[in-house]
Amino acid sequence: MDLDAVRTFLKVSSEGQFQRAADELGITQQAVSKRIGALEREVGVVLFARGPRGATLTVDGQAFLPHAHELLQAEDRALASVTPGRRALRVDVRNRRTAPATLLHAFYRQHRERDLDVVALPDLTLEAALAAVASGAVDATFRGLTDPKRQLSGTGLSSALVIEDRHELLVGPKHPLADAASVTPRRLADHPIWMPGLPRGDEVAAYYAELGATFGLTIDVLGPAFGAEVLMTEIAESATLANLVGEGSRYLWPAHYDLRRIPIVDPTPVFPLWVVWRTGNRQPDLAELLAFLEADFAGRKGGDSWRPSWGRDGH
Repeated sequence: MDLDAVRTFLKVSSEGQFQRAADELGITQQAVSKRIGALEREVGVVLFARGPRGATLTVDGQAFLPHAHELLQAEDRALASVTPGRRALRVDVRNRRTAPATLLHAFYRQHRERDLDVVALPDLTLEAALAAVASGAVDATFRGLTDPKRQLSGTGLSSALVIEDRHELLVGPKHPLADAASVTPRRLADHPIWMPGLPRGDEVAAYYAELGATFGLTIDVLGPAFGAEVLMTEIAESATLANLVGEGSRYLWPAHYDLRRIPIVDPTPVFPLWVVWRTGNRQPDLAELLAFLEADFAGRKGGDSWRPSWGRDGH
C-alpha cells in the first residue's frame, strides 16, 4: 500500500478539503486527487463523499481511518528500528543462551524504560562482529579478544573486559562424577570433555586448547553439532559423556534428564569476554549499558580462577 496515499488520506480527512490538504502537503490538488483515487481503487471502496463544501468521510472511510493511523505509526517504528540515533540500543550477544544474553537481561530488568534490541549475528566470526560494530549495524558486541590492542588497532573501536564466565561441568545421572559437590580441573583428566563441533582457529578454540594443555584434559571435538537439545539428550543417557558450560549460560531440559551442573574449583576456569563498541558512538543508552557492565564486573571479581594467558590482567 502506498503510504504517501495513506498520508494524503489522513490529511484530507483532517482538513476537510482537497485544496487545503494539498497546501499542507506541498503538492497540487490534482496530485491529491490522484492519490486518493488510487487508494480507493486499491481498497475497493469510496473513502470520501465529495461536495461543494469539501470532502467528508464515508462509512468505509471512517472504518479505514484508525487503520490508516496505525499504518503510519508502523512506518515510523520501522524507520526508528534501523535509523542510528533513533533506533533502540542494539547489542550482539552471539548466542542467546550464554552469559552475555543473561547479563543483558539483567540490565534490561533494571532499565525497562530503555529500548533494547538483542541480536545474534548470523556470522559468528570476530571479524564480522567488529565490522558490524564499526559500521553501526550494532552498537556493541561481546567477544573473546586474544590480543585487543592488535585486533582493534585502526578500527575506531574500544573495548573493556566485562565478563569472566565461570565454567561448570555438565553430566548426566550415570556419570561417575554425577554426585560430586565440586570437582577440580585435575580430577577431570580421567574424564573426556565432549565438545562436538567446536570451531577451529578462534578465541573459543584457543581457550579450550590452553585449558586442556594446562590440566591434561581431553577435549573431544569429534562429531557434528546437532544443537544443544541433542547434546543434552546424549549426555543424559551416557555414563561417560561430559560437557563444560558457562555459569552464566541458561539451558533448559526435561526434569527426567536429571542433568547435573557441578562447580569446578581450585581453580575455576573462566572464559573472558570483552564488550566492544565504536568510539564516539552517541547512542543515548550505550553509556548506561557500559556503566552497568563495569559495575557488575567489579562486583564479581576475585576468587581462585584460571584464565587463559590472553585473558590475564585484561591486557
